[in-house]
Amino acid sequence: MNNLKSFTMILRDSLAVTRIEGLASFVGQDASGSFGLMAGHVRFMTCLELGLARFRLHDGPWQYLAMPGAVLYFKDNLLSLSTRRYFIDTDYEQITATLTNQLLAEEEALQEVRQSLTQLEQEVLKRMWKLGVER
Repeated sequence: MNNLKSFTMILRDSLAVTRIEGLASFVGQDASGSFGLMAGHVRFMTCLELGLARFRLHDGPWQYLAMPGAVLYFKDNLLSLSTRRYFIDTDYEQITATLTNQLLAEEEALQEVRQSLTQLEQEVLKRMWKLGVER
């Protein structure tokens, strides 16, 4: 009989929802540093930073989870992660390359969009001010 305590993880991104049963542990990193979760942990919520988290099923190897940050919520042995996108791999080198090549490129593109929106907003405000002065 298996008496090992486990919990469930639900990963949500812009494309799908994935449910993974039987987790023994989860390790992530937020603004305060690294932390770990196991079955029975008290209710917990935080924002994960861009990078790698990892989790392990009871008899399995560590699996790495690359993502551009996420909202994490743990309650009643259910770990929910909501993010724009994620990748899972058991190969640390492979997932690190994926993180570098894809997620960081996405972050750079988003930063460019943010800068463009800021410039657009400044131009609109200038024109509105100019229209107000001309009246």
